[in-house]
Order: sequence, then structure tokens, then C-alpha cells
Amino acid sequence: MKNQERSVEFESIRVIVEYNPFHNGHLYHLKKAKELIKPDYTVAVMSGNFVQRGEPAIIDKFSRAEIALNIGIDIVFELPFLYSIQDANGFAFGSIGLLDRTNVVTDIVFGSESADIQTLDIIAETLYKQPEDYQLLLKKYLKKGYSFPNARKYALIEYFEKNEILSKDQILIIEKSNDILGLEYLKALKYYKSNIIPHTIKRQGADYNDENYKGNFSSATAIRKLWKEKKYELIKDSVPSKTFEIIKREEKLGKAPIFIEDFEIPLLSFLRTLERDDLKELYGINEGLEQRIIEAAKQSTSIDEFYHLVKAKRFTYTRIKRTLLSIFFKINNELILEANTYGPQYLRVLGFNEKGKKLLSVMREKIQYPVITTPSNYISIIKNIERDLENKRKDWQVNKKLYFKMINYDFKSTNVYSMFYKNKEFSKGELDKKNKVIYERDYNEKNIVNYIYIYIYIYIFFF
Repeated sequence: MKNQERSVEFESIRVIVEYNPFHNGHLYHLKKAKELIKPDYTVAVMSGNFVQRGEPAIIDKFSRAEIALNIGIDIVFELPFLYSIQDANGFAFGSIGLLDRTNVVTDIVFGSESADIQTLDIIAETLYKQPEDYQLLLKKYLKKGYSFPNARKYALIEYFEKNEILSKDQILIIEKSNDILGLEYLKALKYYKSNIIPHTIKRQGADYNDENYKGNFSSATAIRKLWKEKKYELIKDSVPSKTFEIIKREEKLGKAPIFIEDFEIPLLSFLRTLERDDLKELYGINEGLEQRIIEAAKQSTSIDEFYHLVKAKRFTYTRIKRTLLSIFFKINNELILEANTYGPQYLRVLGFNEKGKKLLSVMREKIQYPVITTPSNYISIIKNIERDLENKRKDWQVNKKLYFKMINYDFKSTNVYSMFYKNKEFSKGELDKKNKVIYERDYNEKNIVNYIYIYIYIYIFFF
């Protein structure tokens, strides 16, 4: 891939993360990314309280942002809920769109199993341009009953071998989770015609979905399992000290851990109230999936049993999980299409440090979308934008209707998520409109400010 010519005042990299939770593999990736680019600033886009695998995050987004700031991120932006629960394509589209709209990010560094950016870019170019021959092959494999990821893989193999561009072995790199996401990041960069330059670092340690403890480089999946089993000493070996400290703190406060099983009764009960027609226009529902969901809900008494009954050749577990969230939150295809046409309509800041504060001030001069640090002001923000447009002070690009839809889903998702805190005092009210952005004065020192916030919460709720 050729580097694009650019003129910038500084280098800033960005990473797309979930940090569910932040572990040693993430720390390795961050350190290597900084060594590669030597950036002036490091920015992260992070999923909120629900993540791309179709589950609630094990600890809330503010706690995960706090960890990131202490580990070396300068600004943490929240990926809007409407993107964080989509498949790899939608997740990448929202993430890349958000960072491209900062107008300050110069490079993206993502981890992948292959670390083969050239091959990934060739495949991404085909997926972006969608040549007719490839589309016909994709339809052929979908008609055979393959899931979309497998149908795409077989279509790409046949297309590239026929045109003598890539071999089968080269194309098979897209079977791994991080390579798949990397492919979508590259495709999204092409869609936005972005000047952000992509780089990749070879993923170290356990596979993304590996549930087995692998010592210092255990996967997030394995760490979540260890937390469920309360094997704290093993967790301690797998994560940075700050992660472990916050894990223990949040658990003591009664705010963590949260697992998909905590949603089991509400989800299954809700599904049993639905008819087939209630599901047809919702995101992720096609190919008869609605009937399988309705029937499985009637038969299942646990979420795992439900997944097993719905699972089929063309319906992966992660797809089923994401579809469940779209049903629960009533997210229809029209809304997802709108979100994936116009992209993110704001940049919600979860936290920043002193360096990040400086970068935010630069961004505000360049950006055409609002930077939100106080979500309770979301209505007045739009009013100010309307005044700017009327007086021709600034050329904002915000789609007002989509802005409100998008941010209200962020609020809704936090309202639902907080209901599953063990300590119900933290479940009260609209936390997204009350919680303040995290301001780390120095991520290399112990952050007293956040502990003061905790004590204030405890004082308010218990005295």
C-alpha cells in the first residue's frame, strides 16, 4: 500500500478497542503502535456498555475509559451504540467514520493475526468496489445456505483464483477475527476517502475467542470466564495492575461484573411476548431467523439453550447475540441503513488527559460535527449549531434527526445496562446524562480525581 501525501502539524494515532477488559495483549498492541508511529497523541474509539460480540461489557464504559487513560491513551471516544452492536462492517464503518471526522487523526494501527496489510488491502479494494463477477459468486454461495462470512470467503477464493490475483492460502487470512475487522477498517477508509494511513501489528497470545487461560497473554474471553469463576490470582497475571485495581473496585461497589446471563430472564421473557410479524423489520432478521427465534424462546429456559436451538449453518452465535440486542432495543433496518449512510453524527468523549485536552481544542476548530463532553447538553448543542448555520459562522454537517436518534440509543443502552448493577443505588436515573467525563491530569500518577468522584457517589447514595 502506498503512503498518501499529507501535511500535518503533528502525528496522532488511533486504535479501535473494546477493552472488555483491558489486558496484557492490549498493552502490547498499544506499546507497539506507539513504537511504530511515535505519535504526539493517541486516541481510542471504544464501544460503550454493549460490545460487538452482542453482549454487555463486563464493566461499564467509564471504568474501561479510566483504565485506558491510565495506560497511555490521551482521549477516549465512545462508539455510538448503533455501531457497537453491528457486525464487523457496521462496527468498522462507525469507528472509522468517527475518527476520520476528528480531522486530526493521521494513522490507524490495528492488531491482526496475519499482519499482512498488503493482502488485506487488495481484498478490501474488491469488497469496496464490488465487481459484478464477485457479486454473482457471493449470491451463489449464499443460496447454498452458507453464513455470510463463509459465503464471502468462498466467493473471494473463487474470484481471486479465477483472476490470478491471490491464492487460496492468502485469502484464508480473513478467517480470523482481527483480520476480518482489519479488512473492514480498510474498506471503511476507502468509503470515507480518508487520509488516515493504516498499519497493522501481529496479534500476540491467545486467539480472540480462546476461553482457556494462557498466562500473561490470555484473551479477554478467557479473562471474563476467570472473573465468572472468581479466579482473581489468574486474572491478576493476565492484566495490567490498573485493570485489576478497577476490576476489584467496581466489583466492591456492586457495579461489576455483568454477564449476558444477567439479561437471561428479561430477554427470554420479552421474546415470548412477540409474534413473527413483530420481528420482520428489525436489524439482523432475515432468512427465516424470526421463526427460529420465536420457537426457541418458547422452548428455552436459559440463554445458552436458546442460542443452541437457534444456531444453524447460516446463523453464527455472534450474529444471534447481536440480533437479540436489536430486538430488545427495537432497532429496525431503516435506522441502521440511515446510520450507515450518514455515519456518526457526534464525537462523544468519555475521558481525556492533559495532552488530550490540547488535542480537543485543536479538533474543535477543525471539526464539522459536535464534540460532546457534557451529554446533558445534547439539545442545546443542536440549538447552537442551528444558530451557527443561520448566521453562517460554521459549516456544520450534522443530520439533526439522526443525531437525536443516535444519542438517545446511547442513553437507552446505559439505562438498561445500569439496571443490572448488583448495587441498585447506582441504577437510578439517567447515568449517561449525569456522569461527568473523566479528566486524568496525569495518567502516569495515581488519579485522585476519580476516587473523589466515587466517594461523592457513595456519600450521595448512602447518607
